[in-house]
Amino acid sequence: METAIFRIEGMNCDGCVSTVKDALGKEPGVQAVSVSLSEAQARVEYDPRVAGEDRLVAAIEKPGFRVVGRKAA
Repeated sequence: METAIFRIEGMNCDGCVSTVKDALGKEPGVQAVSVSLSEAQARVEYDPRVAGEDRLVAAIEKPGFRVVGRKAA
């Protein structure tokens, strides 16, 4: 398992947090997701053999948010 932290622009309410969390949670290989509105970030624990970071970024950006940074945790 690996953990990545994504900085996200465009989240401004609890509904946004739920949207991001749901989108990431549906991705194959994702084991755990936590999303913080106050820190504007998502922390994702995933299996890199199944889910790559590019795919996770795409899941965040599909509903209209923007990933502006990422790092391994």
